[in-house]
Amino acid sequence: MAQKITSMLWFDGQAEEAAKFYVSVFKGGKLGKPMYEPGGKKVLVMPFEIQGQEFSALNGGPQFKFNESVSFVVHCKDQKEVDYYWEKLLSGGGEESMCGWLKDKYGLSWQVTPDTLLELMRGPKAAKVMEAFMKMRKFDIAALKRAAA
Repeated sequence: MAQKITSMLWFDGQAEEAAKFYVSVFKGGKLGKPMYEPGGKKVLVMPFEIQGQEFSALNGGPQFKFNESVSFVVHCKDQKEVDYYWEKLLSGGGEESMCGWLKDKYGLSWQVTPDTLLELMRGPKAAKVMEAFMKMRKFDIAALKRAAA
């Protein structure tokens, strides 16, 4: 792996499972070669790649949990992509939040964001668009466009 900076995601015994989950959600994802704890029975670090970004999932133990201070944004070209990532990332026990935010079943925060929102927020009706999206859980592109009209 040649990426200069790699995100290390801390899990409590679920690193391999989580890496496989993320690779299944993002098409074209790849699992790397795991590093094992001494004795070779348990995975310590599971490298994986999604959307050209390298990550490492670490079985670090129960000391630390994910929180919203670290999150990932998924940029989506249309409502179909928004719906796909929203459903997939919530599967298995995730939790919806507001303004396109969710937590997956491991507690990792994601914002599933349509590119249209970013364009509309640069336009003259940005305040109306913001007012609309502040009431949304999953982003609705048609409703955002109506707010900007």
